[in-house]
Amino acid sequence: MYDEIRAFDALIARLRERFPSLIDLSTSRIERLLGELGRPQDRLPPVIHVAGTNGKGSTTAYLRAISEAAGLRAHVLTSPHLVRFAERIRLAGQLISEAELRALIDRMIAANADQPISFNEMLTAMAIVAFAGEPADVAIIEVGLGGRFDSTNVFEAPQVSVITPVDYDHLEMLGPELSKIAWEKAGIIKAGRPVVVARQMEEALEVIEKEAAELGSDLLLMGRDFDAWEERGRLLVQTPDRLLDLPAPSLPGTYQFENAGVAVMAALTWGDPRIDEDALARGVSSAVWPARFQRLTGGPLAALAKARGADLWLDGGHNPHAGRGLAETCRRMVARDGRPLALVTAMYARKDAQGFFAPFADLEPQVFTTGFDSPNATPAEALAEAARAAGLPAEPCADVMEAVKRALDLPGAAPHVLICGGLHFAGEVLAMSPETWPT
Repeated sequence: MYDEIRAFDALIARLRERFPSLIDLSTSRIERLLGELGRPQDRLPPVIHVAGTNGKGSTTAYLRAISEAAGLRAHVLTSPHLVRFAERIRLAGQLISEAELRALIDRMIAANADQPISFNEMLTAMAIVAFAGEPADVAIIEVGLGGRFDSTNVFEAPQVSVITPVDYDHLEMLGPELSKIAWEKAGIIKAGRPVVVARQMEEALEVIEKEAAELGSDLLLMGRDFDAWEERGRLLVQTPDRLLDLPAPSLPGTYQFENAGVAVMAALTWGDPRIDEDALARGVSSAVWPARFQRLTGGPLAALAKARGADLWLDGGHNPHAGRGLAETCRRMVARDGRPLALVTAMYARKDAQGFFAPFADLEPQVFTTGFDSPNATPAEALAEAARAAGLPAEPCADVMEAVKRALDLPGAAPHVLICGGLHFAGEVLAMSPETWPT
């Protein structure tokens, strides 16, 4: 099946070869390139800038859905992509085209004039130039890594900044202390501009509050200045001046009530009058964000699960905070029908695998570990050892197909099978069939 955007990934591969993939924790190089391009970041519509360890992608998806439910045109920059590079850049709601990408790459290379720059900086510059050239009502920008020195941190006055939960991740780049990670995330706060903050651990919150106070930024903290929770299967959001009774979030997972609540508060803080309660309701109940506790109903793995009478789920979670959220969602799922849980997992070697597995201990899932197409993937046996260290029975497998088959062959009732461990791994699963490619 020909798909022009996926075919274009060969050109992206050549771009990666020309520019280093290692993330450069500085904004000086992209600011230089954007200066050569006439500072397109100053010509964007209102910017909502989203950082955090977990939930920033889901929060971005809710913000996009809310905006579009209000009839607004939204530019969106996200990372990483799952199957096709163009998933990262949406121009007024549509995936960027191959022709637009080719023209942007040529323009970036010419403007950069062989100066040092990273692949991620080139990508961000491409998106910003594209956004500046297409009319829209809002630009929703997801941070790639960290925040303070991320290549997206080039906006002097975003309409609102958003910080989702901060936890331990990317320790080799941002850590090791939680306070240091929080300092990186807090770097997207700008002088005099509001910041909406999800519930945080105390050590992280102290850093974020200090940054906001020093910059005179109005900080709206979940659990203090606003709140969100599930009640009778609906999303209730308490703002400083009203209580909103909204439909349940479209994305599965108990933690999505808080992610959706943060997005609602950010949208209200942005303050576009076209975003009314109806737009909020339709937005939170229609958001789409693949590989975030996604029910797989298409593709070869889903066909195997269907034949067994099992359900198959996919999530890119890969750190202890994500493990806690996933385990709670699985706990509720298992409690409803008593069927067992099995995990199919692959993960990067730099991740805290034991910390990810630990929250599942009381569920006693059988774990099947495997690898994926990366030299930095944890060997299946080493990942199984991490699961065993967390108290879970684990067996290594040759690939994801074997792992899913073995999970489905477990004796007893048809299991709930969760494929998890990282977005790169999740992307390989979705890439197995065009039926499951994100659109």
